[in-house]
Amino acid sequence: MQSLLRWSIENSSNSNASPPVQRNDIDPGIIDMILGRPDAELMKEDMGIASDPSKTQDERVAALDHLEMLIEQIDNANDLAKLKLWEPLHALLTASTSTPEIKMQALWVIGTAVQNNPSAQDAYLALDSLPTLVSFLTPSPSSTLQTRSKAIYALSGLLKHNAPAVHQLANPSINGWERLRDALSDPEITVRRKTVFLLSTLLLPTAPVSSTASTAPIHEPIHANSHAAHASNPDRASTSALTASALQAHGVINALVQALTNPLPYGEDGDMVEPDVAFEETCVRLFHTYLEVCRQQLPKSDAETLMKWLKVEQEKEGGEKKLAERWALDLAELKELVTRLG
Repeated sequence: MQSLLRWSIENSSNSNASPPVQRNDIDPGIIDMILGRPDAELMKEDMGIASDPSKTQDERVAALDHLEMLIEQIDNANDLAKLKLWEPLHALLTASTSTPEIKMQALWVIGTAVQNNPSAQDAYLALDSLPTLVSFLTPSPSSTLQTRSKAIYALSGLLKHNAPAVHQLANPSINGWERLRDALSDPEITVRRKTVFLLSTLLLPTAPVSSTASTAPIHEPIHANSHAAHASNPDRASTSALTASALQAHGVINALVQALTNPLPYGEDGDMVEPDVAFEETCVRLFHTYLEVCRQQLPKSDAETLMKWLKVEQEKEGGEKKLAERWALDLAELKELVTRLG
């Protein structure tokens, strides 16, 4: 059998076969269609179109939409810095040739790129980007509802688990906390919802380290990747203490109390006066976190206003249990909130 196999191999080889000839007549475009072009090349092309004022608005928005799809992959998001695309992307937010639609789409790309990505957060924050982002929170002809919503999306991605960025909000040249405070009375309820959700997220403490974990130092190398910043500085992810302090110092707590207990009308014509359940639920949860989890205190007048409102709402619902269910709280959590207000 082995002799037969050896004979087959020896007689199947063609020693006279000519070497393969390189084809030079194949259209590179066909190869691109078959194999696809590199994402880096597509990203640069998208940014080139988006930054070109000679292109139509639809073309520029479509290019940004395609770029947003590409940078959903974290490696592509990190390539924004390598390809030097952060600068032209950020420039779209202030360019005179950018329409509100283009600005909104650019904010969408930014928010997706920095979401859960410390490396991208640092790259974008290095452009002194916060003043521009928070400026969109003020309603204006160039800051539509959609633009303001996407601005909060971008801010959320930049601020979550990013204490250095949260620290910058208090800078007088940024006035970030005041802008967020004012957004709680935005004419559109969707902006109010997104704002209170962002504040609630920033206030949540990060998960504590398990007490059973070894306290011995681990001298392992920190490799350059998207989360190297967290590995080298775990405290970077903690925004709770910074947020708790800022909420009181910048008048956000009082604005939250007023937004919850005496909400402004909202809607296209400003004629919607019914309480918004989603806003209420998130705001009540924020106060529970602030008072019970973070062990903070409200000023006496704010505590009295909130307690009085809670009693009225409890009477409307017919008891504590139904009120807790309305806000997706455990009955114990509602009791904790009342006690802390006490």
